[in-house]
Amino acid sequence: MKKVSLLSLMLLTACVTINIYFPAAAAEKAADEIIKDIQSVTPQKLEPHSELSDWQLAILKLLDDAMNIVVPLAQAAEADLAINSAEIRQLRTTMESRFASLQPLYASGFIGIQADGLLAVRDSANVPLKARNQVTKLVSAENADRQKLYQAIANANGHPDWAGQIKSTFATRWISNAQAGWWYQSSGTWKQK
Repeated sequence: MKKVSLLSLMLLTACVTINIYFPAAAAEKAADEIIKDIQSVTPQKLEPHSELSDWQLAILKLLDDAMNIVVPLAQAAEADLAINSAEIRQLRTTMESRFASLQPLYASGFIGIQADGLLAVRDSANVPLKARNQVTKLVSAENADRQKLYQAIANANGHPDWAGQIKSTFATRWISNAQAGWWYQSSGTWKQK
């Protein structure tokens, strides 16, 4: 009887598995950070004393110090997703430099964001003939880099199997972060934001 109980206990403990769940909230946060960085327009820096008095600056400094205490505590409670590998940095840099060429194509409606987060030429007949080849190449290059980015993030976090979930998260975040006037696909139809 003791052998059976001991054997049962050993088998029970041997069957313990650790489930690693996909950190969806961290993935959304990482996607937003990357997308905003890629699509960023450099804001003009304000002079520190331009319109604020010394006492207003002191209050802002106190608020900033208080936030620097609270925010790390809140961030420690949630999982982070690593987005800073050499491959990810390289892809982000390439995508940032390409965005200057893509932005007018978004604005003109020549390209849009598909439901899967990849780009598509919405109606090639509307693209000027001499620009069609270049637009197609830009869209293809961007889509290839987006796919590589998702896999690189999954790999950097030790879970290559997360690439599909990361792609799905980015798909919704590309559309959410689209600028007014850009086109996106929803339920199979194109809509303008």
